[in-house]
Amino acid sequence: MPNRDRPAAVLFDRDGTLIADVPYNRDPDLVAPLPGARHALDRLRWAGVPVGVVTNQSGVARGLIQTRELRRVHARVEELLGPFDVWAVCPHDEDDGCGCRKPAPGLVFRAAAVLGVSARDCVLIGDIGRDVEAARAAGARGILVPTAQTLAREIQDAQEVAHDLADAVDRALRPRPPASGTARERAAAARAARERAARPESEALP
Repeated sequence: MPNRDRPAAVLFDRDGTLIADVPYNRDPDLVAPLPGARHALDRLRWAGVPVGVVTNQSGVARGLIQTRELRRVHARVEELLGPFDVWAVCPHDEDDGCGCRKPAPGLVFRAAAVLGVSARDCVLIGDIGRDVEAARAAGARGILVPTAQTLAREIQDAQEVAHDLADAVDRALRPRPPASGTARERAAAARAARERAARPESEALP
C-alpha cells in the first residue's frame, strides 16, 4: 500500500533548481549541479519516492540544441545526480501554443502518467513562478526555491516557499500544509536566496 503521508513522486525543474542555468546548454561538460542537489535527490530515493525532471527546452524548437545533444546533457545530469524515474521535456517555443510548456500543466501530467500515479499526488519543486503555476494547474503541490533570478511577485504568489533544496524536500516528505506559506516564510526564503547569491562561489559549495 502506498504511504499517503508521502508524495507519489517529486518532480524537479532542471535549470536553476538542480543544475546551474546555462542558457541553451548543449555541452555536457557545462553541467554543474547546484549545492545540495544530489543529497536532496538521494533522500527521496532512500525514502522510496520516485523522482523526475520536468523541463522547458525551447532551444530545440529554435534550432539551438539538437535532440541528441539534449540527451547527452541529460545523461551527464544523471551521471552527477543519479538516475531519474522520468524525464518530461517540452521542446516547443513560447509561441507554439503547446499544452506542455510550463506554466501549462502538460509536463506534470505526462510525468505522472509515465509513473502511473495521479498528478494530484505529486510535488513539483522549481525556482520560478512558471514551475509552481504548472503544479497548480495540474492539481499538484508546488514548492518554490527562490534564487537571485526569482521575481519578488513569484515568491509572493507561491503557495509554499522553501529556503533551499533540503528544506523543499523536508516539506515534500511532510503532508501538504492546510494553508499557504506565511508572509514571514516568504520573506525569509527571499532573504536566504539573496544571501546565497551574494556568497563567493567557494562558500556556496556543499
